[in-house]
Amino acid sequence: MGHLLSKNGYRLKKRTRKLHHRKKKKKRNCFLQLPCMLCFIVHSNGSGLDDDSDHLEAGANGSACRRNSITGISVAGVGGVGIGVAAASKLAQHYATLASPEDCSKFLLPPRDLAIWEGQGRSLLSAVPAKLLPPPAPLRTPGVSVTVPVTAPGCPGDSTEMVCKRKCSEVQRCTPCKQPRCAFAAPDGGLENGAVGGGGREAAPNSETANCHLPHCPLPSSSSSPSASSSSSPAAAGCCRPGLHADSPHSSESSPCCRHHYDDCQGRSSDGGDHSSINHLPSSILLKVLSHLTVKERCLCASLVCKYWRDLCLDFQFWKQIDLSGLQQVNDDLLVKIASRRQNVTEINISDCRGVHDHGVSSLAAHCPGLQKYTAYRCKQLGDTSLSALATHCHLLVKVHVGNQDQLTDEALRKLGEYCSELKDIHLGQCYSITDEGMVALAGGCPKLQRLYLQENKLVTDRSVRAVAEHCPELQFVGFMGCPVTSQGVIHLTALQNLSVLDLRHISELNNETVMEVVRKCRNLSSLNLCLNWSINDRCVEIIAKEGRSLKELYLVSCKITDHALIAIGQYSSTIETVDAGWCKDITDQGATQIAQSSKSLRYLGLMRCDKVNEETVERLVVQYPHIVFSTVMQDCKRTLERAYQMGWSPNTSNTS
Repeated sequence: MGHLLSKNGYRLKKRTRKLHHRKKKKKRNCFLQLPCMLCFIVHSNGSGLDDDSDHLEAGANGSACRRNSITGISVAGVGGVGIGVAAASKLAQHYATLASPEDCSKFLLPPRDLAIWEGQGRSLLSAVPAKLLPPPAPLRTPGVSVTVPVTAPGCPGDSTEMVCKRKCSEVQRCTPCKQPRCAFAAPDGGLENGAVGGGGREAAPNSETANCHLPHCPLPSSSSSPSASSSSSPAAAGCCRPGLHADSPHSSESSPCCRHHYDDCQGRSSDGGDHSSINHLPSSILLKVLSHLTVKERCLCASLVCKYWRDLCLDFQFWKQIDLSGLQQVNDDLLVKIASRRQNVTEINISDCRGVHDHGVSSLAAHCPGLQKYTAYRCKQLGDTSLSALATHCHLLVKVHVGNQDQLTDEALRKLGEYCSELKDIHLGQCYSITDEGMVALAGGCPKLQRLYLQENKLVTDRSVRAVAEHCPELQFVGFMGCPVTSQGVIHLTALQNLSVLDLRHISELNNETVMEVVRKCRNLSSLNLCLNWSINDRCVEIIAKEGRSLKELYLVSCKITDHALIAIGQYSSTIETVDAGWCKDITDQGATQIAQSSKSLRYLGLMRCDKVNEETVERLVVQYPHIVFSTVMQDCKRTLERAYQMGWSPNTSNTS
């Protein structure tokens, strides 16, 4: 080993050139898993010896130091003597016969340094499982140099850093970083650190991180100066050891290049961690995720996460359908801002927003001509001005739900009938100032109307029903709950061939013949609500069961029916799935049992407050017919309690709270 470090390396190159041309030695992998100086003695090309001679530095006593670039161990050699071909061959044969890491250490170190090494504990070589274990792919890359600044007795502490390089330029010197302890598993299961030399730094290759494929810093160019190379390259070559970095980037012991390398590695690690962030998902997926949030959650929570999320929350697709219902902070100024910035609003819901007035809705209507759906339940402060502005500016309106607005009059309905010919769905329940005049104007101007719901409109009579039936042939949903209409007006509904849902709750003057005629003529009728009509009897229900070929839902709460009505439904109807006979005092166990036994389509039977039906009978029916839901006070309480248990509720938590 000492011959290599002598000053005769130049002559050796000339003498060995022919030998390498004649017989190319087989390349071997270093047992240290990294390129070392021994590699160039035994199995390197001709340029390796010449390159290594550039990094030799003679000692004060005329002897040279050889440094293993992997372990950082400096070994004294004999200077002034060249290495011949025979010496190199003997070294190669000796190296090939090594069988264990201990033999390798004895081969590399002279007796004096070997005694110091063995006195410190296990050598680093004992952690290597096999001497011919191939090195990791990143470490075999040409042009990569690795060194650990470890000194040993017998060599000057300021000697030039020896590195193994292949086709590399001159390596710039770098003040060693403070290296962390690299522990490896000892045979007894403990952790050991290899320490070399009395005053040397502690370093050991970690067996678990030896194959860590971290990016390597490129070597600086030979033409660059030390200052330029340290600033242009990510880190100096001496700091480019996989798995090792400075303990603290601000430590006074670290050189500028080490701090630069530490910051660069930290930046890479932080960039790698960001790949697991939700922000790296495509924006379309994030928009889909945020679409499941309400407007309140997006505005008050999600938009405050970061600027990127704020921009996503302001995406136009979220402001096409705006649901502001129940938000008391909403006022006219907010609607004006929304209207001025988001002119593509197609749907808005301001139900229960008491701070919104006609001015705000009018501004919204003026700036959003494409508005199609408008919902404003229980906004009693709104009047004709807001609805008239919507009708004037938004000709594409298809849905208007303005229930429970006392100030609405026939003027607003006239505007809707004049400008909104595309209107299909309107809800005017509990708008007590609306009369037949407004309803006639609305029906005449909206021939595409499909859903009309009125509730307790005391000024709407049979004239409105007749106008709707004549001018709106596409009606599918009609409701006149609590309106002062009679059988003379309801009979006009038989002209509606597309009628599927009819709500005739609490009609004071409704006879059985009218109901039966409607069921016969409206063949697409699927839901019929006759609750709170004391005139409906068993005969009417029997005709409904026989004639209602498409009927699926029949509501008979508080009607004057008995067990015969339920028996007729089970016997004649093969389509009815829901029957609600709550508060019918004449229903007994017989009717409930017969309909459950005979009906093949029944899925729900309402028996709430049918006091003549015993709870024991219902319990037996529940077990016997599990596909049918029986609704009684006790059964509903049990289902509610089961849902509470499924959601995590327990009596103990309720008592403590």
